[in-house]
Amino acid sequence: MSTRTETPPAGPAAPEPPRVLPETRWRAAEERHRARVDALVAGHLARRERGEKHPVEDFLFTYYSHKPAQLRRWHPGAGTVLAGCSADGLRWYRPATEWRDGADGAVLDVEAFLAKKASTAGFVLRLLRSVQGRPAHLGCFGLHEWAMAYRAGQGGVRHSAVPLRLGPEGTDAVVESHRISCSHFDAFRFFTPEARPLNRLTPTRETQTELDQPGCLHANMDLYKWSYKLTPLVPAELVADCFELARDIRELDMRASPYDLSGHGYEPVRIETAEGKAAYLEAQRGFAERARALRARLIGVLAAVEPLLG
Repeated sequence: MSTRTETPPAGPAAPEPPRVLPETRWRAAEERHRARVDALVAGHLARRERGEKHPVEDFLFTYYSHKPAQLRRWHPGAGTVLAGCSADGLRWYRPATEWRDGADGAVLDVEAFLAKKASTAGFVLRLLRSVQGRPAHLGCFGLHEWAMAYRAGQGGVRHSAVPLRLGPEGTDAVVESHRISCSHFDAFRFFTPEARPLNRLTPTRETQTELDQPGCLHANMDLYKWSYKLTPLVPAELVADCFELARDIRELDMRASPYDLSGHGYEPVRIETAEGKAAYLEAQRGFAERARALRARLIGVLAAVEPLLG
């Protein structure tokens, strides 16, 4: 007769206690972040003060809704108590006295944040996991920008303040001599009506999780959008890393476009030539690798709160 006693099944693991950042450390981190962002946005702010527009860099502050002042705000993300910080006036934060032995401290109220943002966070997590699990398809050669100018003439293009590098007829000829395979809805929706039937795909908002893929420049730029939409759950340093990636991708996007940006100091990537295609592919591959690392970090942030997403 056995006398072995059954071990009761383990209950749910207790949540990890938050880490506590001394005030000197988090204030130093906050200052480093602000200095980093100030350097990144200085040119844009100076031009805005002068009333000047920029066909490349303004995109990061017009198409994307995150303002420089918002990008500048530092947040540690979930699970970090800011010692010596009051939660008063800090949206989504609450006092953290239970972890500070009665001393002042503030911590992100993850439950309150996700009560409002669970739907967005759940969608973003599903999208990022879908994209991360796919191979990168390269070789689109930035033709989405050409398709946005197809048969539009000089006056009907999105960036009419700068000339078309090959003129309207030359631009149309490049589109007609290539296969266009744009998978990203937020690029495809700006195609001219004449260009839409030339695309091998018909992306929609509803098919985004099925079609977005890790080689797409715009899908990788959008890591910035997803990260700031989930601020302050996403740490500020990760948002800034995604901003830098989007800034660098935007430069390639426009250098490979049909526009002549030499007046703004940009050498074209001539995707209508073999040499230009090779240069584009190399840069696209590098951006896909950078985006994969940032996407993994974003997935990690959201996976940590997945039980709260419903």
